[in-house]
Amino acid sequence: MDGQSLVIFLIIGIVAGWIAGQIVRGGGFGLIGDLIVGIVGSFIAGWLFPGFIHIGGSPVVSQVISAAIGAILLLLVLRLVRRA
Repeated sequence: MDGQSLVIFLIIGIVAGWIAGQIVRGGGFGLIGDLIVGIVGSFIAGWLFPGFIHIGGSPVVSQVISAAIGAILLLLVLRLVRRA
């Protein structure tokens, strides 16, 4: 992964973390925590369902949606673990 791809990947993760934090209210970890969860969630999304979501036109939008789903899943799991 070159430097430009890494920066794009991090930006997508940050946007996905913000989206996940907005969707999973009460389960977030604050702004910085949600952004970190978004980055980790984008790794999870890339591992669980690479190329699973296709939206015509922009592959970046598809990647943001996939990363947001991964971040939402991670936030929900972390919410369950934190309550236990």
